[in-house]
Amino acid sequence: MGSFEQFVHNARSFLGHRSKAILLSGAACFGAVLLVQRVVSRRKQKNRILEAQRRREESFQVAERALLEYKQSHPMTNAPYILGLSLSELTKQLQESSLSPEEVFYTYLEKTLDVDRKLNCCTEIILDSFEQLKTIGSCKRGILYGVPVSVKENLLLKNHDSCCGVVKYLNQPADEDCVLVKVLKEQGAIPFVRTNFPQALLNYDCSNPIYGQTLNPHNLQKTAGGSSGGEAALIGAGGSVIGIGTDIGGSVRIPASFCGICGYKPTAGRLSSKGCKSIFRGQKTVLSTPGPMARDVDSLALFMKAEICEQVVFLDPTIPLLPFDEELYQSRNSLRIGYFDCIEQTPTSPSMTRGVQEVKVLLEQAGHTLVPYTPTRILEVAELMSKGALVDGGATFLQQLEGSPVDPVLHAQVAMYSLPIWLKKALAIILKPFWPSGALMFRSTSGVGYATGVWKLHASIEDCVNDTVAEWRRLKLDVVLCPIIGPAFNFCYCGKLMCMVPHSMPYNLLNFCAGVVPVSTVTEEDERNLCHLDKGDHFHRVLKKAATGGVGLPVAVQCVALPWHDELCLRFMKEVEELVKKAKTR
Repeated sequence: MGSFEQFVHNARSFLGHRSKAILLSGAACFGAVLLVQRVVSRRKQKNRILEAQRRREESFQVAERALLEYKQSHPMTNAPYILGLSLSELTKQLQESSLSPEEVFYTYLEKTLDVDRKLNCCTEIILDSFEQLKTIGSCKRGILYGVPVSVKENLLLKNHDSCCGVVKYLNQPADEDCVLVKVLKEQGAIPFVRTNFPQALLNYDCSNPIYGQTLNPHNLQKTAGGSSGGEAALIGAGGSVIGIGTDIGGSVRIPASFCGICGYKPTAGRLSSKGCKSIFRGQKTVLSTPGPMARDVDSLALFMKAEICEQVVFLDPTIPLLPFDEELYQSRNSLRIGYFDCIEQTPTSPSMTRGVQEVKVLLEQAGHTLVPYTPTRILEVAELMSKGALVDGGATFLQQLEGSPVDPVLHAQVAMYSLPIWLKKALAIILKPFWPSGALMFRSTSGVGYATGVWKLHASIEDCVNDTVAEWRRLKLDVVLCPIIGPAFNFCYCGKLMCMVPHSMPYNLLNFCAGVVPVSTVTEEDERNLCHLDKGDHFHRVLKKAATGGVGLPVAVQCVALPWHDELCLRFMKEVEELVKKAKTR
């Protein structure tokens, strides 16, 4: 019996050690399989990125060859003259045949290729544009006949990817053009180049792991802004006369501010968004809208006229047929203008505050009435905006990045969104007494829970819209003048300063129309005044680091109007532009 018990004990011992060995071997094999899968996955990622970069480079090479052939047969093109024309002047000369579409196209193509070498702002030359140029004919059909137009990469283009900087969306060419591009072509325009953006579009820097970092045309050590940063850089450097961006929290206005151009966010629904790609498909709480970007306000207005036509209603019946009100745009009646130059608990650059103050004086001298205005519940609006875009606390955003290397500009956001929601809520409560802006940041990215949370969010948004409109009515305001984020930041600071989005985001949530106009440049005094930010909280000190070294960079102001008052907003922007020009000639 003893021998049998010893035998059983030895057997159990042997099997126990064998089981442990099997488990260890299994774990090692499982780990090896995971490692192999990761290596294979990364190799596939790299190959897809390399393929996209190869296609990009090939488009540039084809364009350079076509340009060389054209220049050899047309050596007398007056490029400086053509590039110096405004969009209105350019369209007039094209209609009168003083210039040919070929002259204009190849002049801008050459400039674009040159600009991209310096700024890395383009994702591809649209090779279909060469065929369109051949077939455009001499019928001079459309408001934008013969005008080359640049478009942001997330606007769908037939047979082209719109990857939004996310690897899994590569090699998924669109079946048809977006409505905006279809209308542009019907209006005689030639979409000829696509432009860069930040990875996943939800950042106001401009870098992604596929096409790299876009540089600012006024200072190569600064970012061009985002998410429509490639557009802003290209236009700011003279490589395009008119372009299209998209805006869900300032993505047209912020890069326009950084690059010294005009940018306009229309009322959502005034232009068609059909075929404008987003990584948050189905998100309807905060509406993204496409918007024009150009060197002057008249160009923005001309673009709006071109896109607001009967054809767009056929292509996208959700768009109201609301013709552009030329009389309102051209009017110069005195306005009652609300203004503010900073936002409570939100860092603002000294140069941007000065820009508002200087424009206020010019408007008063021109006979307008300026009324001090405190934005209604603006921090709450900004929080609701973030919650609306990140109802799930950022989970979908992180899912979209799976399978992609994460660009450095997103590291701060990814770290924030990756925190458990319960932890973000706890930190918001703990930090609120002594760091309100930090508490707001954690609270606004903590999601809203279940369906009842979404309903409460929508009810709160409704209240904010009603209260804001009521305050405008009480003060009898026509429009509002206010700051925008700027001047252009040093690289990788935009993701660390998401606390500054109350300057731009509220008008997306409220669905007010808003635009940006350059009015000045950063002075030595503005640079010295950055030291005042040291007295603020952590975010103020980060802003100082972000904005340092900005002397000479563009300074812009923001113009805002009520929903569906787009012509009034553009008319206000035009007035600011004209007054600033007059002041500079004195």
